[in-house]
This record gives sequence, structure tokens and C-alpha cells, in this order.
Amino acid sequence: MEHEFHRIKRLPPYVFAEVNAMKAAARAAGEDIIDFGMGNPDSPTPKHIVDKLVETVQNPKTHGYSVSRGIKGLRKANAEYYERRFGVKVDPETETCVTLGSKEGLANLASAITTPGDVILVPNPSYPIHHFGFMIAGASVRNIPAYPGEGMLEALKRAVQHSLPKPSAIVINYPSNPTACVCDVAFYEEIVDFCRANGIWILSDLAYAEIFFDDNPPPSILQVKNAWDIAVEFTSMSKTYSMAGWRIGYATGNKELIGALTRIKSYLDYGAFTPVQVAAAAALNGPQDCVDEIRALYKKRRDVLIEGLAAAGWDIPSPPATMFAWAPIPEKFKHLGSLEFSKLLLKEAQVAVAPGVGFGEHGEGYVRIGLVENVHRIRQAVRNIKTFMRTHNAGETL
Repeated sequence: MEHEFHRIKRLPPYVFAEVNAMKAAARAAGEDIIDFGMGNPDSPTPKHIVDKLVETVQNPKTHGYSVSRGIKGLRKANAEYYERRFGVKVDPETETCVTLGSKEGLANLASAITTPGDVILVPNPSYPIHHFGFMIAGASVRNIPAYPGEGMLEALKRAVQHSLPKPSAIVINYPSNPTACVCDVAFYEEIVDFCRANGIWILSDLAYAEIFFDDNPPPSILQVKNAWDIAVEFTSMSKTYSMAGWRIGYATGNKELIGALTRIKSYLDYGAFTPVQVAAAAALNGPQDCVDEIRALYKKRRDVLIEGLAAAGWDIPSPPATMFAWAPIPEKFKHLGSLEFSKLLLKEAQVAVAPGVGFGEHGEGYVRIGLVENVHRIRQAVRNIKTFMRTHNAGETL
């Protein structure tokens, strides 16, 4: 007997599935695929963090249920990080909550604050959970531009004027996955002023706070004083410390939103394994030179990729932050669309990328390239792509 479950019906087919299937088949056939498709850090977690995990797990007292909102020491470490990094004070008891990665936190907060039929504003293109966390919760999602500026502000005004019911929340994400665009505190101030005046909650995704490549570290929306009335921010250990599989992140900000998330999580999980949380606290409290090293690693990879592809005839804007390049499809291949171009690149150049349409309809015309292979492999990918481009520029029809 087959059923069509309502929440599952609202989820579209997984756009990346075709590329992933082709990638698996190619590897099974013995092909050497260079995989830029998934944002999965390839560097090991720094040794002092792993050592703390090993030390803590030796104590059998840490093997029982943990705390769904996070152990006190880790909440305190996150509060201290916010004061050190952004100059804002956080109450570790009421204004921050540990999550199983920022993705889980976003989805569970969406469930906690959403009434079916609510209108939620989400950038397009954006990381899929920004859309689908709210769709699973029964909301109607209205797209707004992903790039900060007047276009986004005008879209907010139109959404308030023309949406029924009026939007109840907005998701923002800077530095952005997938576009890598950034914003400044002045833009956050405009967003906060508008949303406070219109009773709209703000959910800010700051997962890439520490992966930046110039002299201007990405700000937090919580640096805007009035943001604490309406905003919560999600951060993550995944990219900053190469701890993606550890599943540790944080929600920080407005007490009412943190309270809602904490309450719903108390019904759903017992928190991350305690030794993982202890090691995460050691990461935040310990030496930060490992973060500088991780940042420098991605910067070097970025430069090799962008410079190499430019020489191959594929001009891509150099991302100011994140571990991704948001690459416009070369003119000759634009008619294919991002999915078919990604499949062609995989087939002929043995390079896997993420089709832009997987991040929303306005991601069409782009692919996302993850900086998740070492420099040697990136140079190999550039050579493969250069041959691919030369072959097609020589007159081969598509």
C-alpha cells in the first residue's frame, strides 16, 4: 500500500541526486573523480580538540544522556566567543542553546515558531534548509533576493504590502552559502529597523563567520543593539574547526526564540554526546591559531582555483568568504542549464560540482564549487577543465 505523506509531498526531488548517482557510478567504474560538490571539510579536526574528546570519553560518567540545550561549560564558552569576537554580552542561561549543527537548529526553530500557512521570507538562492525547514513546518515561503542592498530591502517592503498573512519571519545568511556574498553592520541595521517596525522575526545563519579572506571579519547581526528584540543567530563548529561530522552548532540571541528552541529540543533529543560537547568547549576556549591555519588553507585553494580557471577561459568572481566559489556557467554552456552542465563536466572532465538550481530557481545559470580538495587536486581539476573547454571551443557541438 502506497501513501502520499503531506509533508513529504511538499519536498521537491533532490536536485543533487542525479549528479551524485553519476559520481558514484563513475567511481565504481574506476574513474578518478575530483569532488567539489559537497561542502565537506577534508582537513582533520585540530589535534588538541581530538585529544580532549579522547580524554573525556575515557570517563564512563560521560556516557549517559547529555543535556538537550547543551552543557553549561559549552554554553558559557559560546557566550565568551561572542564577547571576544563581536563585543556583545550573552547570557549563557537564557540567550544561547547548543544545537546538533546549525541545520538542526534552524529546522527545529522553524517548527517551534511556525503556524501552518505562515509566510516566511527566504533568500533565493540559499542553502536548502532555509527553505525546506519552514516548508516542512507548514509555512508558505516567499523568495527575496540573496544579495544585500536596496533590491532586498525593496523586496521586503513589497512582501509586507502584498503578502497575506503578513510575513512572520525572515532568514538571512551572510557570508552566504552558496553565493559567498557578505554584508556589513550598516545593512544589518536596516534589516533590523524594518523587521522591528513590522513584527518580523529574524533568523541569521552565520555558519561561515570565521572563513573569510580579507581584513574585514564578517559581523554578527547581534552587534545591532535592537536586534536582540527580534533576532536569533546560528553559528557552527563545522567549518571553523573542521568538525562537520561532530554536529555541534549554536543558536544565540532573543530570549523568547531561544526559549522556544530549547523547549522543542527537550522533546526531541538529549543533546550531543557529552565528550563531543566538552571537546567543542576546548575548541572555543583554546588556541585559535588552528582557525587561522584553516582560513589560510581555504584562501590558498581559492586563489589557485580562481587563477587557474581564469587561465583556462572560465572567469569566476573570487569569493570574499566561505569555502565555495559561485561560478557563472561559461557562455558556451549556458543553454544547458546548471544540472546538465554539471553532468557534462563530471562526464568529460571528471570534476563534480553542485548545480546552482539546487539552491533555488534563481541559482540557475551557476554552479557551486567547493574548496574541499587539496591544491594538487585543484590543479589537476583545472587541467581537466582546461582540456574540456579547449575541446568544446574547438567547435564540438553540444
